[in-house]
Amino acid sequence: MAARPLGSAVAAVSLSVALASATVGSSVCRPSPSCRNPFLSCCFHLNTNIMSGSNDAKENSHNKARTSPYPGSKVERSQVPNEKVGWVVEWQDYNPVEYTAVSVLAGPRWADPQISESSFSPKFNEKDGHVERKSQNGLYEIENGRPRNPAGRTGLVGRGLLGRWGPNHAADPIITRWKRDSSGNKISHPVSGKNILQFVAIKRKDCGEWAIPGGMVDPGEKISATLKREFGEEALNSLQKSSAEKREIEEQLHKLFNQEQLVIYKGYVDDPRNTDNAWMETEAVNYHDETGEIMDNLNLEAGDDAGKVKWVDISDKLKLYASHSHFIKLVAEKRDAHWSEDSETD
Repeated sequence: MAARPLGSAVAAVSLSVALASATVGSSVCRPSPSCRNPFLSCCFHLNTNIMSGSNDAKENSHNKARTSPYPGSKVERSQVPNEKVGWVVEWQDYNPVEYTAVSVLAGPRWADPQISESSFSPKFNEKDGHVERKSQNGLYEIENGRPRNPAGRTGLVGRGLLGRWGPNHAADPIITRWKRDSSGNKISHPVSGKNILQFVAIKRKDCGEWAIPGGMVDPGEKISATLKREFGEEALNSLQKSSAEKREIEEQLHKLFNQEQLVIYKGYVDDPRNTDNAWMETEAVNYHDETGEIMDNLNLEAGDDAGKVKWVDISDKLKLYASHSHFIKLVAEKRDAHWSEDSETD
């Protein structure tokens, strides 16, 4: 696919994000006519920071994607200062490190071939067979046959640990309930006075960090199916259950995942696995068990990529993987739950 001028690509991205967030008021989030979920337009509004030209925005939204060493390796990225993250900033001496993990080069079913392979002709910025190559943030630039990270430079080219060139789509189910005492009453925070919300967290096996139990969207799979599948596999260990146990789990998950939901975020994720040519995007969705009765019938048990699983109190003291702390903060805000002891922050 021929490369387009950088200016037109940036304009296309900015326009896409601007249109998505145009319906957001100064204090009230209003959905667009085509959006059935009233929180969806707010999700896109958050992504404008990623495309911003300000140094503060780059530092906050594109920080973990510049950390070294690269996950699972000893590879050191080329250092990228805040003021040179954006592609609109000319940097002739930019010399990123090339790295694609051996596990990706081995050609598993979830990974693309190398760009150099003659039989590989990806259709970037569109649905390519069963593989979704469109970005949640709009059009992205193609340079020398490779997609370019819309958030800017990372100091590393290739795919690293990511299977797809361009966007790698994931889904993050945020399962919440109110913290309650032995009598079933909601527990409020002694300082903020707001009720304390809890969410199901897993401890990742690959890096040891606590995270939302999400995962990659399989080719042709609906986001809703990914959300339910990943929660079952990582937080309930459904893959190791008997047929009867799987049916019971499926019945309870059907109740949980078919009630009201909040799309908390949709778009680019500041992830340590990101490179100049491959990056993570996610759809984070909150499913809330208001009474706690559904989750009472499900025993948390770590499985698949999770080492541990537990209910965690939500607050600003949480330190989670990638951008997950930000997603959790958004859930607390939407549910009017406790987040910080600082009244101004809360």
